[in-house]
Amino acid sequence: MAITKLEDGRWLADVEPIKGKRFRKRFKTKGEAQRFEAMVRTKHARQREWNPVQQDKRLLSELIERWYELHGHSITSGRRRKNLLLLIASRLGDPVGQRFTTADLVAFRKRELEEGALPRSINVRYSYLKTVFTELRRLGDIDYPNPLDRLKPLKPQQSVVSFLSKDQVAVLVSALRDYSTFPHLALISEVCLATGARWSEAQGLTLPMVRDGSVVFSNTKSKRVRSVPISTDLQARLEKYFAGRNRFPSCREAFARMVKRCGIVLPRGQCTHVLRHTFASHFMMNGGNILALKEILGHSSLNMTMRYAHLSPEYLRDAIRLNPLADFDSSSTLVETS
Repeated sequence: MAITKLEDGRWLADVEPIKGKRFRKRFKTKGEAQRFEAMVRTKHARQREWNPVQQDKRLLSELIERWYELHGHSITSGRRRKNLLLLIASRLGDPVGQRFTTADLVAFRKRELEEGALPRSINVRYSYLKTVFTELRRLGDIDYPNPLDRLKPLKPQQSVVSFLSKDQVAVLVSALRDYSTFPHLALISEVCLATGARWSEAQGLTLPMVRDGSVVFSNTKSKRVRSVPISTDLQARLEKYFAGRNRFPSCREAFARMVKRCGIVLPRGQCTHVLRHTFASHFMMNGGNILALKEILGHSSLNMTMRYAHLSPEYLRDAIRLNPLADFDSSSTLVETS
């Protein structure tokens, strides 16, 4: 049974894609009959009843490892993100990935909120988990829909950007310079304060990245290389430090202790990032340009930089000059309307 020519000149397509299921149809041309046969066989090959799809029984932790192997290794902080995701998988009971649902995560998220986790931190963590499924599906490693596609992020209360005053900066820098146990602590902190660098970027500096009155940040969160000018004094101190060393050691905990010792109270989770906020805030308060700040900080979007715009003197003057009462003073009489 296949394609045969009939006595009247037409062509008969007689197709049996599976035993007991037969399709017959006549066509004017042999080409039409062949296309019909191909369509029938393809259609039935795709149907689950004739070609059942194997269930993906991999655990969530296995999918995370696969994501790292295919994609995660190529992103900044990929290994750290993988370890965080594996911790999440463990706390979720490491379910089979294909059976994982939005409801599972919503229930777990509720528990985290009750334990005091911040909405923004929760959103970041589960956006990472959602990306695992998105990337594996894009790369053809899984063929089922992303189970977290319908998960809406929590809406966090917008927080005020915290930054250090000039007096606090002076107290902190003096204390760090006097802290002989960790001589590199002051240098890392001052690089952050002088350039707006993230703590990890400043701590990752090496001598070749300090040149011509600038520091060059290459291993950045946004994958963009950026160069920021520094003072001759800071450059000389960095070069002197690196003369006998390859890089800075890790010292976040030591910095946190020094901040506490200086009596500086900061919002949760902002211990080192406050230095970046401090640079950006003082940059705008001293009349800096918002577009220049965007480039210095390495932001991919101006929206990210706009959180500092309200600190600009021009911005503050405009609030006084352009408000609807600007043409009135305390002695002016407002016309009453009924």
